[in-house]
Amino acid sequence: MNAAVFEAIKVLLDEGKVPTVALTKSRLTTPTPMPVIIAAVSQYKNNPDSIYNLMKPPKQSTSNEGQNSSQLDRIEQKLDQLLTLLAPK
Repeated sequence: MNAAVFEAIKVLLDEGKVPTVALTKSRLTTPTPMPVIIAAVSQYKNNPDSIYNLMKPPKQSTSNEGQNSSQLDRIEQKLDQLLTLLAPK
């Protein structure tokens, strides 16, 4: 689903309004196909909690964090080597 559509629905809910296709479409700033809007509003009406579950950012796994830190360490080492080579003698 389109994140902008869910954000528009969330804004309507924060304003205390009941999301409808027309209200949701009026809140969108980018052109969005009508079937996407209809599907998002239908999903909200079938399961109102689903909108909040979809809006939460996904958690990064700890293995990615370990890989990112080791990659960062390698980059820092290479940068240190380059700075040493470029340093005036």
